[in-house]
Amino acid sequence: MRGMVFFDVDGTLTPGSSGQHLAELLGHAEACREVEAAYDAGTMTNQEASIVDARGWAGRTPAEVRGFLTTLPLVDGIEETVAWCRAHGLVPALATLAWDATGAYLCERYGFDRACGPRLEVLDGRYIGTVAEHLDEQGKRDYALALAAEYGVPMDRCAAIGDSRSDLPLFAVAGLPIAFNAGPAARSAARVVVDSGDLRAVLDPLRVWLDGQQDR
Repeated sequence: MRGMVFFDVDGTLTPGSSGQHLAELLGHAEACREVEAAYDAGTMTNQEASIVDARGWAGRTPAEVRGFLTTLPLVDGIEETVAWCRAHGLVPALATLAWDATGAYLCERYGFDRACGPRLEVLDGRYIGTVAEHLDEQGKRDYALALAAEYGVPMDRCAAIGDSRSDLPLFAVAGLPIAFNAGPAARSAARVVVDSGDLRAVLDPLRVWLDGQQDR
């Protein structure tokens, strides 16, 4: 194993918000839009936003949500990028604030090793509209640190690919932070900036980074 690559979901693997996509299908799109805008503006914490969004899941089943996730818009090249990482000794994982159901679906579909994410409460086979476990941007970083330690990989051999302020704490500790279709904050914090509708566009900077590790 040569290292790890942590991928964000919302705005990175998805052109938009996975939470917003699900909210449209669950029937609480306007509430989700408002809380996501407030989080992006820094006027609401991720915990506060999650509490509001979770209410719209009440009464639904995990199977229903998984069906909704099959229609999730995604950038091109995810499968090929994951395969390239594995072929080059890099473990691909998701570091995201998307709901855990979304991370689990993407792991199953594309072969990411693990995923983090806030978790919704399920009782008698249905979501009950409350959050069982919160996660914020610091928790996202801490998850990556813990997973890298579990694999015995130092953070200077970990890349992080993301697009927004929730990626900044992880960018600060990763060996190669890549801003992908990112906003100003992530662009400023990244070592490399990539804009593309295809995730394979990050492979060139990953390749250069790996070659640089060999030269040490």
